[in-house]
Amino acid sequence: MELRHLRYFVAVAEELHFGRAAKRLHIAQPPLSQQIQALERELGVRLLDRTRRRVELTEAGKVFLTEATRTLTQAARAVDAAQRAARGETGELAVGFVTTVTYELLPPILRTFRRRYPTVHLVLREMSTPDQVRAVLEGELHVGLVRPPVRDEELVITTLRREPVSVALPQAHALAALGEVPMAALAREPLILYPTHSRPSWADYMLELCRKARFEPSVVQETLETQAALSLVAAGIGYTLIPSSARLLRLPGIAVRPIAPPTPVTKLLAIHRRDVSLPTLSAFLRLARAANHR
Repeated sequence: MELRHLRYFVAVAEELHFGRAAKRLHIAQPPLSQQIQALERELGVRLLDRTRRRVELTEAGKVFLTEATRTLTQAARAVDAAQRAARGETGELAVGFVTTVTYELLPPILRTFRRRYPTVHLVLREMSTPDQVRAVLEGELHVGLVRPPVRDEELVITTLRREPVSVALPQAHALAALGEVPMAALAREPLILYPTHSRPSWADYMLELCRKARFEPSVVQETLETQAALSLVAAGIGYTLIPSSARLLRLPGIAVRPIAPPTPVTKLLAIHRRDVSLPTLSAFLRLARAANHR
């Protein structure tokens, strides 16, 4: 028995007329009659009473109509579910992200994704870059939004955004009066590092920038998060380096200034395993790439 046999029977049962049912199904009447007869032989029951004047359902036919209609409805649901899954409209997507992506890029991505794919369950986890790399490789995350450095042949690495690095200074600091701050001018200033709980990290990138500017920084404090580092800057403890998007935090007592050319640039990366191909992942990455061009 095939689904088409059920469709043929339902059409005849609802029309109670082979001619009208054949027209509805866009087939000739004789083949339709033959298919119904074949169905009855397969089932071993008579589904329809036929005379020259009328067609009526038998008791068995009435029961079979109910179940056949239910089966066709479920089959249509199965087709729809499969097609929606293929388009990335259903399922679950586990997304990791570093703190700094929440300032500017992540919120519009999530808003758009939830609007377009409301039946996809998003699992969101704030994690350091090294922890995300491990989680993606072990299958705990489908995609991670990270900062460099990331090096692993098992990962597909997509650059979503390049943004300049800025310096956050106490508002009363003399360097805050400058339009741009040369890296070399920070040589004797106390540096606040973050995060320091997982390495390599943004802290290592800050140290690298200082060394490229030919000085060894004086680290006065280490913290776990951007917010804590900026709070210490506002308290006058020292300066820190931030992706330019972190300026959106707008903490009082802080002056954010661009670094003078050659201005260092940081990347925001999306990572996923090379052997993982999911429609939901592809949909998320499309939105993430598009968000950078708005």
